[in-house]
Amino acid sequence: MQDSFNFAGLVVGAFLVSIPCGYIRESFKKFSLPWLFLAHLPIPLVVHFRHLAGFGWRVIPFTLAAAIGGQIVGGWYKRRMLHGRKAPQRQP
Repeated sequence: MQDSFNFAGLVVGAFLVSIPCGYIRESFKKFSLPWLFLAHLPIPLVVHFRHLAGFGWRVIPFTLAAAIGGQIVGGWYKRRMLHGRKAPQRQP
């Protein structure tokens, strides 16, 4: 039971840590150095939290999916704040 709470906290934490990075990342040109830095910034923190919680490599797909989801939500929120309700798709 305790492991399931730790696992849920780890996944939610990975999601929440990634939202601000996705928000800030939306301000930079796609695949530029700052964009890549912000895309990968939450990963070491999530790995550290995973080790502190005592989980092995089997939870990596879940935390990775949560981190990617947080990046997407952060970018979506930034586009919505800039352009109102109808956020246009990002141009390359």
